[in-house]
Amino acid sequence: MSTTAWIVLGVIVVLILWVITIYNGLVAMRQRVDQSFADIDVQLKQRHDLIPNLVETVKGYATHERGTLEAVVAARNRAISVQGQGPDQQVAAENQLSGALRQLFALSEAYPDLKANQNFQQLQTELSDIENKLAAARRFFNNAVSEYNTGIQQFPAALFAGNFGFHPKTFFDVGEERKTLEQAPSVKF
Repeated sequence: MSTTAWIVLGVIVVLILWVITIYNGLVAMRQRVDQSFADIDVQLKQRHDLIPNLVETVKGYATHERGTLEAVVAARNRAISVQGQGPDQQVAAENQLSGALRQLFALSEAYPDLKANQNFQQLQTELSDIENKLAAARRFFNNAVSEYNTGIQQFPAALFAGNFGFHPKTFFDVGEERKTLEQAPSVKF
C-alpha cells in the first residue's frame, strides 16, 4: 500500500473513533437523564404511598372536610395513573397533588387536635422529607437534561445526533403552575 492509502486509512479510522467517542458520550448522558428520572419516580412512589395514611389520619379529626380529602385522593390517583407517561403529564399531575396536599395541611391549622396528633406530625415530617428529596431529584434530573440537550446540540454531535435517535428531553419544571404553587393556601371557616 502506498503512503497516501495509509494516510487515508488513518484519517478514516480516526474519524470512526471520533464518532464512536461522541456517540458513547451521548449514550452516557441519555442514561444519566433516564436514571435521574427513575430517581424522581422513586420519590414520587414514596410520596404516593404516604398519602393514604395521611388522609386516614386527617379523616378522624376533620370528617366534615370530605371535599378536601377526596381532592387529595383523586389527585394522588391521577398522579399514579400518569406515571411512565413522561415528564409533561407527571408534572401536571404532581402539581395538582401538591396543591391538594397544601390544602390538606392548611386544614390542620383549623384543627388543633389534629395538629397535635403525633401520627399526623410524623406523617407530615416524612412527607416534608420526601418533598425535599424530590426537589433534589428534580434538580439533578433538570441538570442531566440540560447537559444532554447541550450535548446533542453542540457541534459536531449536532451533525448526527438526530440520526442516531438522540432528541431533546423536557425539563421537569412546574412552569406556569409556579405562581399557584408559591401562593399560600387560603383557609376559610
